[in-house]
Amino acid sequence: MQDAEECVNDTYFKAWEIIPPKRPTFFKGFLAKITRNCSLDKYRANNAKKRSSDQVDLLLSELAEALPSAADVHASYENNLTAVEINNFLRSLPQEVRFVFMRRYWYADSVSTIAKGCRMSESKVKSMLFRTRRKLKIYLE
Repeated sequence: MQDAEECVNDTYFKAWEIIPPKRPTFFKGFLAKITRNCSLDKYRANNAKKRSSDQVDLLLSELAEALPSAADVHASYENNLTAVEINNFLRSLPQEVRFVFMRRYWYADSVSTIAKGCRMSESKVKSMLFRTRRKLKIYLE
């Protein structure tokens, strides 16, 4: 609970720092992104010493094949372009596929939670995610 409260406070503080020179177009999305980043930072800080195989590492490893490496000089610029292209890709997906993909990779829901919420089998969710990752890789290439 304390970590959650700290993330909320950090979100409002960071929003307060950023907003005066830069006005966000989509305020809810703006706050959601800050909150998500704060949460992931807190998670990494709490688990830095553990180095265990966990949910976030699993999610990142699943997406690793589809996302380009950020090791070159133009990484920041390319990351912004990649984010725009991923958003374009997501807009092109059918609503059900987009929902499943976002639940898995944005909200970090388990496959079983997504399957129950969408009233489909876990194998269908897994295959949908696999096909979508493959399409994303092709789209980004």
